[in-house]
Amino acid sequence: MRILLVEDDSRLAETLEEALTDQLYVVDRAFEAESALEYIKVSDYDLLLLDVMLPELDGISFCQLLRSQGYQMPILMVTARDTVSDKISGLDAGADDYIIKPVDLGELFARIRALLRRGHSSLSPVLEWGNLRLDPSTYEVSYAQTPIHLTPKEYCILELLLRHSHRLLSRRAIIQHIWPTEEKVEEDTVKVHLRSLRLKLKAAGAPNNLIETVHGMGYRLSNTKN
Repeated sequence: MRILLVEDDSRLAETLEEALTDQLYVVDRAFEAESALEYIKVSDYDLLLLDVMLPELDGISFCQLLRSQGYQMPILMVTARDTVSDKISGLDAGADDYIIKPVDLGELFARIRALLRRGHSSLSPVLEWGNLRLDPSTYEVSYAQTPIHLTPKEYCILELLLRHSHRLLSRRAIIQHIWPTEEKVEEDTVKVHLRSLRLKLKAAGAPNNLIETVHGMGYRLSNTKN
């Protein structure tokens, strides 16, 4: 899942980015509305975490702008303002939820999970492909009930393949979904993570070709759901 964090307080932004990354979210960070809009134009985000007090264009006005342009991703506003009228202004602008500073990380994670469930209500909460099972709510992965312990990047690649199980994903597409936009990643890095992921799947009893390579094009899950 990819989140855009829009926060002009660099210390708070770093704290939130680190905490969200630890929760296996892919996080891009912008410090004001103009750069945030540029990110949104080139990447698909599952959620926008938006500070109200931004320089130049404030968060409420930016939220209104996004909704007027047809962007429908869930928006969670973050603010030090806690009056009822402030909350009403944010919700009327198109925000889906509101959290007050200082941010409690447990509450933040719960609100994000709730918004993502709402945004992906048509998706099964547990992703399965034959004997392979991935539970996004607990980050648990297993094959034929054998637990598989993955690194964060291995987990994200496997989740991406499961969510797009009938698509062929190129290395560049995987990078764009899983790594932050500003991070420079070579395509060979994807090969390294996939090699390790395949070894762990095989050790749990999965067939060698569970993740297929279509040479020169990309990767997909095998049609043989063993």
